[in-house]
Amino acid sequence: MIKKAVIPAAGLGTRFLPATKATPKEMLPVVDKPAIQYVVEEAAAAGLSDVLMITGRNKRPLEDHFDRNHELESALLRKGDADRLLKVQESSDLATMHYVRQGAPKGLGHAVLCAAPHVGDEPFAVLLGDDLMDPRDPLLSRMIDVQTRKGGSVVALMEVEPDKTHLYGCAAVEATGEEDVVRITRLVEKPAPADAPSNFAVIGRYVLAPEIFPVLRGTEPGRAGEIQLTDALQVLAGDERVAGPVHGVVFRGRRYDTGDRGEYLRAIVGLACEREDLGPDFRSWLRRYVTKEMPED
Repeated sequence: MIKKAVIPAAGLGTRFLPATKATPKEMLPVVDKPAIQYVVEEAAAAGLSDVLMITGRNKRPLEDHFDRNHELESALLRKGDADRLLKVQESSDLATMHYVRQGAPKGLGHAVLCAAPHVGDEPFAVLLGDDLMDPRDPLLSRMIDVQTRKGGSVVALMEVEPDKTHLYGCAAVEATGEEDVVRITRLVEKPAPADAPSNFAVIGRYVLAPEIFPVLRGTEPGRAGEIQLTDALQVLAGDERVAGPVHGVVFRGRRYDTGDRGEYLRAIVGLACEREDLGPDFRSWLRRYVTKEMPED
């Protein structure tokens, strides 16, 4: 059984400056919860009860958020504010949380390698904090099911427009007997459109065999001196004798990229519109706002 999740969270969040000057980008709110809580909730919903965050300097608020705050809880209890008390306690009850610092910005592959002592010799999941998956589209549970049955490693894939392939790692794939599952034969990190093996892009969910760790240790730094997880997965995909096959689960559900400012705003609007407590009034206001005649500059 896969029980451990690794969440890399050491990035500086430079695209959101100055908001992230003193606040980790993972703590930016999406409606009324920090973005990182959605990711931990996804891991917990998939049965992953042990979560390791790979952090860096100035990330202490992440640890505080998933810890108990007895002073705040006592104040809410005295006020009889049961609803807010439950929300405060919810984040600390999701999973057993662990933290390790990456130390140097050497890329996603290096961040995953930092998890090796904690993960040990067992498969594990990696969830990138910039990708929020709608809980009604249980991608991670499906990936764990595929890994349990087929072994090896499993990568989440999404079809993108051909002119967007340079933003992602892209996979060459072969069909399997399952509509949403493909076998990956080759991976290319951020290819030019003319060089992309397909329009199947790797998105921020992985279920990895522990054999990824020795491969990462032998992976030379690539662009910007970073160790790319895609390069290590290419080794596994090229030789199944190393750690079994590499499969992809093609995701066609709802996904929000909170690492991009425009997508971050769309995530807030989309999730707020669908909330039972906020949606009706917010949708009504939004209709009026977008249809009214805007003054000319």
